[in-house]
Amino acid sequence: MADDAPDKDSKTEDATDKRLEKAREEGDVPSSQEIKNLASLVVALILVAFIAPWFMSDLSAMMSGFLGQVHAYPTDQEGMIRTLVDLVAGVGWLMAAPFALAVVAGLIANVGQVGLLYTPKKLAPKLSTIDPIKGINRVISKQKVVDLIKQIFKVAIVLLAAWLIVLPAVPHPDVMAGRPVEATLKDLHWLIVLLLMTVVVAFSAVAFLDLMWTRHQRMAKLKMTKQEVKDEHKQSEGDPALKGRIRSMRTQRARQRMMAAVPTSSVVITNPTHYAVALKYDMDDMAAPKVVAKGMDFIAARIREVAEENNIPIVENPPLARALHAAVELDEEIPQDHYKAVAEVIGYVMRLKGAGKVK
Repeated sequence: MADDAPDKDSKTEDATDKRLEKAREEGDVPSSQEIKNLASLVVALILVAFIAPWFMSDLSAMMSGFLGQVHAYPTDQEGMIRTLVDLVAGVGWLMAAPFALAVVAGLIANVGQVGLLYTPKKLAPKLSTIDPIKGINRVISKQKVVDLIKQIFKVAIVLLAAWLIVLPAVPHPDVMAGRPVEATLKDLHWLIVLLLMTVVVAFSAVAFLDLMWTRHQRMAKLKMTKQEVKDEHKQSEGDPALKGRIRSMRTQRARQRMMAAVPTSSVVITNPTHYAVALKYDMDDMAAPKVVAKGMDFIAARIREVAEENNIPIVENPPLARALHAAVELDEEIPQDHYKAVAEVIGYVMRLKGAGKVK
């Protein structure tokens, strides 16, 4: 509903990278139409200034040759069609260079602004585009007003350029009357080139300003509320509550695996109540005893319970229990600093087993 939509004034935060990337995937990119128009003008300038003389010269030679030999061409239907096809092919070949230049300029103008971009979502039909209410809003939108101002400004630029630059360069009619037609055509060609050059320079400024405006409008449209930024952060980083539950489940599973390792241990060293460390040692396979379980308070009590249930020897040695709990991680061998103290405990346990006091 409209009432649930965020107020535009509440959108005070700049769009995040994720929001910008999503907009790009949907085809919402800062593409200026004036940049494309400028590219078309540059192409027109190149065509008129450099290619048009060559094109007209070749076209004139082609047409002269064609008209000069018209009496020699076949008059039957098949022959006339073949002649016409050859003529069209020749003209088409002459047009290939200008056409290719226009296509390349359009691609450069588009790719230069937004890069290579394929957006299926942009091509998909949207029902909102046929909504009459939204259609009226688009007609009277701020962007349409800006577009109208741009068009008026461009027309004014062309008229001003023609008045200040082109008209003063036009030869007086008396001068033109006494000149050959070819010289007059060259003058006309130069005036057109001069007009296009002036318009290209002026439109470059228009295109630059339009590009800045387009980017500004896009960033303003993609602004986010503080809540939207928070929600996106939660989605990216994960809901803290959910992360807490996942962390708790992982801890619980790790604790269960640790408790399952207590029955395989050789001895449990305790504080006796606050710390408990279960060590496993096999002189045939292990270089040093390894910590298979450890914990404090409640976990320490549970380790002792599991050890008692499985007849694992429990030795009280508070300094050693605290030291091993602090210095050794699970599934790690004890450091050399504790070899002597642990060896005494292991030796004590083995003597008990030898005496039949423990299993």
